[in-house]
Amino acid sequence: NQTFAAIEVLAQVDVQGGMVNGRSYPEREFGEAMRMVAQLIKADVGIEVACVDLGGWDTHVAQGGTEGQMANLMGELAQGLAAFYEDLQERMGQVTLVVMSEFGRRAQENGGLGTDHGHGNMMMVLGGGIRGGQVYADWPGLHDAQLVGPGDLAITTDYRDVIGELLHKRLNNPTLTDIFPGYTVNEVGLAIVK
Repeated sequence: NQTFAAIEVLAQVDVQGGMVNGRSYPEREFGEAMRMVAQLIKADVGIEVACVDLGGWDTHVAQGGTEGQMANLMGELAQGLAAFYEDLQERMGQVTLVVMSEFGRRAQENGGLGTDHGHGNMMMVLGGGIRGGQVYADWPGLHDAQLVGPGDLAITTDYRDVIGELLHKRLNNPTLTDIFPGYTVNEVGLAIVK
């Protein structure tokens, strides 16, 4: 019954349209998905979590620097996030946005002018309820002695600590052991209680 009720609510939400608050969302899959999430938020349907993917980051070959595959992906991500932020404007105070990847990259370039899968990664958290404007990390550096194995960045903050803190403080979910069985979340201090 809950599923049918949710479908009925979503069917009434207008997720069409391109330019919002004077800015167009990028006309690519990521931009369209971000626009639809913004429409759901503005429709007050009770959305608490949404997931949007942007693929293509597996840059083993021809990753590029300021031009090429990586730069294009970063541009698409930046344009989609900027449009989302401008679209929601004052509502961003109630929205917390997390940007992360399921795997990192090696610190050094491989023989194909790309980077291979690695351990270390980064996350961005922006929007409301965040102590922003800073980096939450214990940056070890890029010297060989500071890398793990053959060129991996050291993991200094577990992604579960960031996600767990957001679930606890922003969504008021105290049962993190159900979400991350066998793991104790160590909050990093970035979220403000909703």
